[in-house]
Order: sequence, then structure tokens, then C-alpha cells
Amino acid sequence: MLSFEAARAKVIEVIASRAGQDQRPNADTVDIAGHPASALGRILAEDVAADRNYPPFDRSVRDGYALRAADAKDPGARLHLIGESRAGVAFDGIVGSGECVRILTGAALPKGANTIVMVEQTSADGDYIILSQAVRPGQHYVLAGAECRIGETVLAHGTRLGFAEIAVAAEVGHARLRVSRRPRVAILSTGDELVAIDRAPGPYQIRNSNSVSLAAQVALAGGEPVIEGSVRDDLSDLRSRIERGLESDMLVLSGGVSVGRYDLVETVLHELGAEIFFDAVAIRPGKPAVFGWCRGKPVFGLPGNPVSTMVTFELFVVPAIELLSGFHPPPLPFFVAKLAHPISEKGNVAHFLPARVKWPEPELGIDPAQPVVPVVEALLWEGSGDINAVVRGNCFLLARESRLQLEAGEWVDVLPRRGAL
Repeated sequence: MLSFEAARAKVIEVIASRAGQDQRPNADTVDIAGHPASALGRILAEDVAADRNYPPFDRSVRDGYALRAADAKDPGARLHLIGESRAGVAFDGIVGSGECVRILTGAALPKGANTIVMVEQTSADGDYIILSQAVRPGQHYVLAGAECRIGETVLAHGTRLGFAEIAVAAEVGHARLRVSRRPRVAILSTGDELVAIDRAPGPYQIRNSNSVSLAAQVALAGGEPVIEGSVRDDLSDLRSRIERGLESDMLVLSGGVSVGRYDLVETVLHELGAEIFFDAVAIRPGKPAVFGWCRGKPVFGLPGNPVSTMVTFELFVVPAIELLSGFHPPPLPFFVAKLAHPISEKGNVAHFLPARVKWPEPELGIDPAQPVVPVVEALLWEGSGDINAVVRGNCFLLARESRLQLEAGEWVDVLPRRGAL
């Protein structure tokens, strides 16, 4: 049985080696001029280069006066004000000896000037400006091309686009961007007990919440969810529905992967010629997780209990979606927090416990230079069917199999819940 780290590494290894041959994403074009949000979260399928130097001129970063530093070596210098440079309208003359130009933030440094003094360090006397302190060359402006040079790559192929990346693309004139097509992820839930979420369940039935939670997780990870609904625990029905799901770029099943009489997913996958890389992971919740390759597509069988489904999706399916999107998966975003209370778990597995992390407000009188450390609390929960525990939390606390007895105040690993932190 693999550790979750080894299982995740296996997913990345297999898909990285096979997706390049079979699953290379096609490209879409998004228009950030008309629909900026259409690019959010997408993966660039091209390099984006600067169309000119940025800034394109020596740019002021303060309101003040542009002048020659040689005229202001000592406090009390008195300079003749000859004009103004503001954003979009540059001063078209030359600053000579004994002269200065009023300059506003974002404006071009006038010719002849080589420094800027902030307005707070001056006083006015008619058409003259008096400096309260000496000025050095090169103050308070950014040289042309300091941020990037013409032709320089500002966004590389494979970059995930956030608001800053979209802004950079807009700045350098790329109104239309080529991005990798979102992989289509088929989602199929198994179990005789399931009914659609818009139906009233019978006494021993439950609504198929996994389909909608998985669809949301797929979208958050950058994929396009294809909800296939649910299927009964019947070999023939399950086979036909799995075959339909394999028409998408990836298939994610929930339920039917344990060792019970009606857990049929692995049986059908084997019948369809699937290569199974693992079917158990040393974690709780989520131990009976399956990863395989069937008919040229990655297939995941996740446990049916909702919290198990959520955890195993984050650990194993997210990097698969990222790879099929043309994005190299980063490490899991663990950070450390102080444990609010003792924890005692059992079993030789790693535990992902629904938890809530917070950053306490600093106490009065505490040295403000002291860092405010996060504190995490594991929540009371009723096992892997308890979705409400996940709702109350914003993360999962990791109790590793090597340290299942933890004391209050210890540093522990915390995995943020995607979209909640």
C-alpha cells in the first residue's frame, strides 16, 4: 500500500509520461479585452513577449520636481519652475541649470533632469522652488526598460493566468491569448442508494452530492466537468457507463472501489483492459483509492463517502487535471500551524482531519515585530460521510502515520481546502 506522497508521485509520473503522447491539450483563444474573466485560471499555450520597453520612458514614482542633481547638492537650493510633466503629457523642453519642472507620479522625466525631489521636501516662492535638503542623482524614478525590455518573455508557456498575469498580458498588448483547452473530466457516481439531487430520496437512499462536489472541484482545478450522474451496482450497466465516460479526457468515479460484494469498479476496469497502478493508499479517509489507465485515458476510482472523495480528489486528481491542462503540478500547499489541542489517532496511516486554522489578533502590549502564528483546531466529526465538518472548516490537518499522538502547541502540517483559504 502506497503512502499518499508515493501515490501522488505515481499519478504525476504516469500522466506526464503518457499525456505528451496521447493527451497533449489543444488550444483555445480567449479575448481579455472583451472578457478578461475568460482567461482566469487558464494555462498559457504560448509565450507572451513585451512589445516595447517597460516603462517606455524614465518614469516618476513620486509627486515632486524634476531637476539636475548638480543644482541641489546642498539644502536651500533655489530653482526656477519652468513647467510641468504629468502622466500622458510630457514636458517638451529641456531642464537647464538652475531650473526644475513640476512632475507627477507616472509622468516622464524631462530631458536634462536626472533626479526628482519629493514635494514634501520643498517650499514655493512664486515661480521658484526651495529645497529643504540635498538631492542625489537618480532619486524617485524608474529607468526605461527596467521592468522588461522589448522582446523579453513576460509570461512563459505553461503559466496559470491570475489577475496579475492577465494585467501583464494587457500591458504588453496581447488582447487575445492562446490557452490550453480545459480537459473534459467525466464524473460518474456508483451505488444503488443514490438518487439525483433534485429528487426526494427514499428511506434508505441518499442524494448524489458527490457528482456536484466533484464537478466543483474539477472546475476549481481547471477542468471542464462532465456530470454523468449515477449508475446502479450492476456489471453490465457499470461497464457501459464507464465506456461512455472514457469518451472524455479523464474519468473520475466515486464509490464501488472497496472490497464489498457490490464494489464492482475494479472488476469492470480490468475487463476493459485497464492498467491499475494502485488501489489502496495509506490514508484516512480515502484508503481504497484507485488510479489506472484505460483505453488511453486516466481513470480514478475514489471512495464513495463524501469526505473521502474530497480528500482523494485533491491529493490525486488535481495534479492529473493540471498535467492534462499543460501545467506542471506544484507540491501540495502544506503550511505549518500550532496545534490548539492534543490529538490521538490510530492505525498505520496518515490522517487528513477536517480542521479550522486561524491567525489570532495580536494582543495589546505584544511586540509588533513578533510574528502572529496560525493556530489549527481539528473539528469534531462523525467520519468520512460528515460533509458538514468540512463546511465548518477551512483546511485539513495532517497527522502523519509516524506521529499519531500530538500535543497542544506542536507544529503540524495543514493542507488548505481549495477555495476556502
